[in-house]
Amino acid sequence: MTVLYRLDASAAAIAARFGSVAGSDPWTGGTIAPGRFAPVLTRGREFGAGPGQPDQPLRLIPRLWGVPPPPNAPDPARGVLSVRNPDSPFWIGNLRNNEFRCLVPATALMAWGRADPATGRRRQHWLTCADQPLFALAGVWKDSEVPSFALLTTEANALWRGLGHDAMPVILPDDPGARATWLRVGWDRAAALLAPYPSSQMAEV
Repeated sequence: MTVLYRLDASAAAIAARFGSVAGSDPWTGGTIAPGRFAPVLTRGREFGAGPGQPDQPLRLIPRLWGVPPPPNAPDPARGVLSVRNPDSPFWIGNLRNNEFRCLVPATALMAWGRADPATGRRRQHWLTCADQPLFALAGVWKDSEVPSFALLTTEANALWRGLGHDAMPVILPDDPGARATWLRVGWDRAAALLAPYPSSQMAEV
């Protein structure tokens, strides 16, 4: 799984790309690491989530990458960056309620390569989508002490497997309908989007 990603686009450019409200977000671009705040696109229902609440325009807000772990986690200070098992009791309640799903904009993902047999060192590989320079990752948000989010994962495509990974982040297709499905419909349909992005549409930068 990726532990770094880049978002080389301003808040205004992100809002224009995904049809959201940028608000006063000061983001101008850069690298996002665990435990750092990053722009996330939500349906604006954090303050009124639940059945019967009026839908709000898609909006860009800062959230911390890394959800506080469950109480029985080995390291309670280490945030959970990704969702490997969406059926886990820790995640399923949020995923079934579509207001907790979000879009995480990105321009490149970092994946560690296999260890060099001679040195034992691993090299960073930065991967992007050739068909959409600014893309959306499938995310889910939670609120506890801090407003946070995690990335959904799926089976690795051939490119990620070649680097030694069995999972990769879920990159949504360049399709407003797919993004709307992730944000607005039932879990049975949204879960169908948890699929590997085609290797033929990815490139190393």
